[in-house]
Amino acid sequence: MQEINSEIWFALVYGGFLLVVAHVLDLLARRTATTTTAARAGAFSYHEDHDAWKCSEDQWLWPISFDPDNRVTRYQASPTVCNPCPVKDTCTTSDTGRQVSRNIDPWPSSEAERFHRGIACAVVVLGLAWPLATMLQQRTGVELVILAAASIIIAVGSWPLWSHLRRSPAGFPEHLRHESLDESIATREAARQAEGARGYGTIRKTGRRAPDPVEPKGNTVPSSFSARWAELEMEAGPGRVGADPDWTRGENR
Repeated sequence: MQEINSEIWFALVYGGFLLVVAHVLDLLARRTATTTTAARAGAFSYHEDHDAWKCSEDQWLWPISFDPDNRVTRYQASPTVCNPCPVKDTCTTSDTGRQVSRNIDPWPSSEAERFHRGIACAVVVLGLAWPLATMLQQRTGVELVILAAASIIIAVGSWPLWSHLRRSPAGFPEHLRHESLDESIATREAARQAEGARGYGTIRKTGRRAPDPVEPKGNTVPSSFSARWAELEMEAGPGRVGADPDWTRGENR
């Protein structure tokens, strides 16, 4: 049996090790993205059967628009519900209602996620480089078969990492208006000004602002004048010299 050069085994170990490293990097990036998305959503939970989010106060956020550039759906709560909410200060500073976004594509969907997936794919390419380069040297038939089999195994093992290149954009929500990020910001600013003009911007934990005190109407007497009148009645009351026992306030009007 022909002796297999040690370089063949080094190439196999090198390629297999980098394949494992690529999958570990991809798994860590996916887990970080999931944690970040959960932290960004806070106490909100997504209900796929309603295509809506529910907050900790059991209020719903319904879809309002779709961003075709970033491929995210935006959900927003009603300002008449958010502004009087007792936990609004810890939830949002917006007077137009809390807004949450959701990617419609599976991971990787954002630019940052695709960047980390690209790093994993680059590691796989480096893992294939050594076995393929070793095949270009003068090798025996057995060594070529081993290197070719190892290259095929590495390529097949890395196939899931190239899924984002095979995926074609689809699933555009037709029932939602298409709105880019800049358009969404402009829309929210216009809505904020409109809500402020209608008075919703002043609604806080205790509801609407308390009405201004109403001035009393009709024939009313100020409290200071009433007190002075009582003093005069006591001075003119029974028991004083020259006082009229039948004198009353009504007769003096």
